[in-house]
Amino acid sequence: MSEHTPFYVTTPIYYVNDRPHVGHAYTTLAADTLTRWHRLMGAPAYSLTGTDEHGQKIEQAANKAGVTPQQHADTYSAPFREMLATIGAAPNDFIRTTEPRHKAVVSAIWEKMLAAGDIYLGKYEGWYSVSDEAYFTEDELVNGKAPSGHEVTWMVEESYFFRLSQYGERLLQYMEAHPEFVQPRSRANEIKRFVEGGLQDISISRANFSWGIPVPNDDKHVIYVWVDALSNYISALGGPEGELYERFWPHAHHLIGKDILRFHAVYWPCFLMSAGLPLPQQIFAHGWWTVEGEKMSKSKGNAIDPNAAIEAVGADAFRYFLLREIAFGSDGDFSQSALLTRINSDLANDYGNLLNRTLGMLGKYRASVTPAPVRPGDEGWGEHEAWLLEVAQSARASLSEAMSAFKFHDALRAIWSLVSAGNKYVDLTAPWTLAKAGEERAADLDRALYTLCETLRVVGIWTQPFLPTKSAELLDALKVAPEARLWSATEAWGALPQGETLAKPNALFPRVEGPLLLTRADVERASKGEAQAKSSPQADKKADKKADKKADKKAEDEAHAEFDDFLKLHIKVAEVLTAERHPNADRLLVLTLNAGEEAPRTVCAGIASAYEPSALVGQRVALLANLKPRKIRGIVSQGMLLAAGEGEGVRLMSVDPSVPVGSRVS
Repeated sequence: MSEHTPFYVTTPIYYVNDRPHVGHAYTTLAADTLTRWHRLMGAPAYSLTGTDEHGQKIEQAANKAGVTPQQHADTYSAPFREMLATIGAAPNDFIRTTEPRHKAVVSAIWEKMLAAGDIYLGKYEGWYSVSDEAYFTEDELVNGKAPSGHEVTWMVEESYFFRLSQYGERLLQYMEAHPEFVQPRSRANEIKRFVEGGLQDISISRANFSWGIPVPNDDKHVIYVWVDALSNYISALGGPEGELYERFWPHAHHLIGKDILRFHAVYWPCFLMSAGLPLPQQIFAHGWWTVEGEKMSKSKGNAIDPNAAIEAVGADAFRYFLLREIAFGSDGDFSQSALLTRINSDLANDYGNLLNRTLGMLGKYRASVTPAPVRPGDEGWGEHEAWLLEVAQSARASLSEAMSAFKFHDALRAIWSLVSAGNKYVDLTAPWTLAKAGEERAADLDRALYTLCETLRVVGIWTQPFLPTKSAELLDALKVAPEARLWSATEAWGALPQGETLAKPNALFPRVEGPLLLTRADVERASKGEAQAKSSPQADKKADKKADKKADKKAEDEAHAEFDDFLKLHIKVAEVLTAERHPNADRLLVLTLNAGEEAPRTVCAGIASAYEPSALVGQRVALLANLKPRKIRGIVSQGMLLAAGEGEGVRLMSVDPSVPVGSRVS
């Protein structure tokens, strides 16, 4: 990508039938991160989100609530706009399909498809799902319902049809010529198989409800909601004659959930071909989030509430978790334990610790004033500095490559390789020891402190798209000028000026303790509990005293362990036979252990940040052998290794090599 190449990214427009959940936040912050990334690179970038406000579902919900469809849309659109500020997203535009600018473009696209001979009037008979706003054939039904599980109704109505059947071969040829058009590749293959199976003409109008954009010259019909909704990507740019359209549409990237892939990767390109308009550059379908292993559902109330999550952990920590935890395009699970581990290990221990150690030592030993820059080739430039620079250069290349492919988790892994190296550099150079040596090692101390500050500068610039608020705090503390916060400013090492008095910021990422109130059900229960407490303060005091007594008793009971409790733990000496990185979790290593049994054991251990796999082979370790086996990210772990510390500082409990494998620890 040239630094001058424009970039246009869109989210789906969200349907106004519910409040925002983690899935909406995920797509929105992914788009926001990409926009910020391209601006970091110096490229003009434009981002769009909004709400989809027409259709039978909206009309029915409004009638049920005794309000107009527009009032219903106004009520439910507002939380999606509010979500943007909550998650720290700043799109260029927020479009609503009830806006006049959108209706005009939809009507114009209809007229173009009509003029091309691709729209005709007929009669439709088929199974219709109001929830999916789609018709399904008998073969597509699953147990008498839509593939989504929603109810279907047999419908017979007059309808305008689009000649989708005429575009199958053209679409396949386009996908063959543009292999990056649909991503990930598995989704592209899914679309190819669907199109190769033969496309049928589709109904693109409705006559059994009125809440929609009227068909030009036939107001008995309203335009099918997907023709309406998909056109927002162009109407937000002012239509095909708009200046923004000319600049950004050739570089359009649609981010969507995999459930709406067919509408975007089959219907939308065929509509555009019919209207004589160019296709978007790419359609990227990401996966779904489950919550603690379960599918999100209204009935369970287990959808993660973005507002509650951000209130609990902060916007940047929430962003980091969603982008770091899974590969963009794969399904993922939102669990409290994973969230807390990411925050406390990656953000508090690694990122925050590097900042605190560096600026703390700078304040203690140099009155917070930056020493003279140290660059390659300078006197005193040593092997530790050369190693750190090599890590930074490798991380920079990996970061750029990952972001060009929308691999947010790999991009953050690349940045964190430099964060980890910075913390290791502290241990290698031991500035506290250099400080004790006084003037004799003053130059070495200056070099170490400057190198650490420079590492923070680079990390701060790189994390701007991902952690916009916290990276700004970091760069402000380092006195990095706004114009010097671009990607190009990290190409050369040693750009942090000398003689600046740096201010140590508050802890960027304080540790967070659970349990947290994250789901809608949690929030509602807490709200009810708070209301009850307010209505009965005397009962509340009584309950508090009772709870305090119970807690004191429990704490007293737990302060001591019985000897029999210890005997339940079966800790054995084991030898590491093989070690490799977990394919689906970068914090984990998968080890094969000889524990003196008939067959080796497999154990997943969260020590990847501290140990290279090859270095563990042959080591003796302490294994908790009678722990119930548990599947961790697809691999069954048969026990747990005893270790101390966290993050990069975690250390396995060592066992003397002379102790036989299989020996009981007692």
